[in-house]
Amino acid sequence: MADGNPRYKRILVKLSGEALMGTGDYGIDPLMIRRIGLEIQELIGLGVQVAVVIGGGNIFRGAGLARAGMDRVTGDQMGMLATVMNCLAMQDALESLGCHARVMSAIRINEVCEDYIRRRATRHLEKGRVVLFAAGTGNPFFTTDTAASLRAIEIDAEVLLKATKVNGIYSDDPMKNPDAVRYTHLTFDRVLDERLNVMDATAIVMCRDNNLPLQVFNLNNAGDLLRIVRGEDVGTVVTNH
Repeated sequence: MADGNPRYKRILVKLSGEALMGTGDYGIDPLMIRRIGLEIQELIGLGVQVAVVIGGGNIFRGAGLARAGMDRVTGDQMGMLATVMNCLAMQDALESLGCHARVMSAIRINEVCEDYIRRRATRHLEKGRVVLFAAGTGNPFFTTDTAASLRAIEIDAEVLLKATKVNGIYSDDPMKNPDAVRYTHLTFDRVLDERLNVMDATAIVMCRDNNLPLQVFNLNNAGDLLRIVRGEDVGTVVTNH
């Protein structure tokens, strides 16, 4: 039942880099990151521990650069650096709202952020700090979706919340097919079998094998993040059963 108390104590939110563009075509929209920051601030106020993984597609996307002829490893490394930039921007937005935030990178950039150390990340969360995980897994060929699944499992998050441009998982692309049906609940096996493409297969398998629930919601619906944490029926929930 939904009530005023949070359903979850510790969550990980996966944001795409494109989400930070807002209405722009490229880069970071300060109004958008402030709006996201305000929603995270609300969760912190409820006592929820919040970790965040942000993609880099608003700046660079390694796979796209590789298709254009660049070496894939180099392209992915550029993408990792883009996620660091996004996390620093989100950290700044959160701190301007009075939230304590820490960026932890999977690759060493000690002058601008901390190295990712699991126990230190958990300690930050316990102290009420928002932890922003940057640089994916630190390895090429792995997406930030996979990084989100990995970090959520490592920090014992109770749920992985994936923000998208639509309010859940559909039978087809709802932007192209008006008859596409939204699912309220799915199993991980069905997502894989039907290739529903909400996250890459590696990320889905990691969630499945570690019994980590996944919830997909529309970031553009202001307040949905808070509604999910309060237990309301929002988007699509993916579990093992």
